[in-house]
Amino acid sequence: MSTEIGGTPPHTPTAAEFAAVQASPEFQELRTRLRRYVFPMTALFLTWYVLYVVLGAYAHDFMAHRVIGNINVGLLLGLAQFVSTFLITGFYVRFANRELDPRAAALRTKIEEGGL
Repeated sequence: MSTEIGGTPPHTPTAAEFAAVQASPEFQELRTRLRRYVFPMTALFLTWYVLYVVLGAYAHDFMAHRVIGNINVGLLLGLAQFVSTFLITGFYVRFANRELDPRAAALRTKIEEGGL
């Protein structure tokens, strides 16, 4: 752990204090917010990915349909997998910065000050 300005190290929490934080309403709210975002987003992405794989395995004619020149639907959907991964990551970072990080920082400050 780092030391604060003035050389005094922050409070080192005990196992009991960690358990108290885990049982606190603030922590439960933080965990609930995380789960409400992560689980649906994961289900959405996995569904999108499985759809792509199933189309690739069973809808050869559809995936081979040319859109422009040698660019076909399969290639566009494959590239869309990368784009959707970056979008989901960006949305998560924005969500974490706005919703999760301030709550986690408040909990950390509380436990380092011995407030729980």
